[in-house]
Amino acid sequence: MDTTAQFDAVVDLLGRLGVDVRQERLGGTCGGLCEVHGRRVVFVDLDADAATRLEWCVRALASLPELDSIYVTPALRDLIERVREP
Repeated sequence: MDTTAQFDAVVDLLGRLGVDVRQERLGGTCGGLCEVHGRRVVFVDLDADAATRLEWCVRALASLPELDSIYVTPALRDLIERVREP
């Protein structure tokens, strides 16, 4: 699975878990999960490269406790477990 397909799958999972994903130009150095007016939002920095955008989204997804309650493909589960490792 290429980076774009992985990114799309992660964004889909975030949406299924009730997390909004906003893609904005933020200068290439930031992004991630936060709460805005009581809603969880992942900001994706369009100025960052594709691998970095994917990593920020995977880190956000990995931090959600309810992730374990839904099916995640083995390929995405591997990505998530890599960011969870110390």
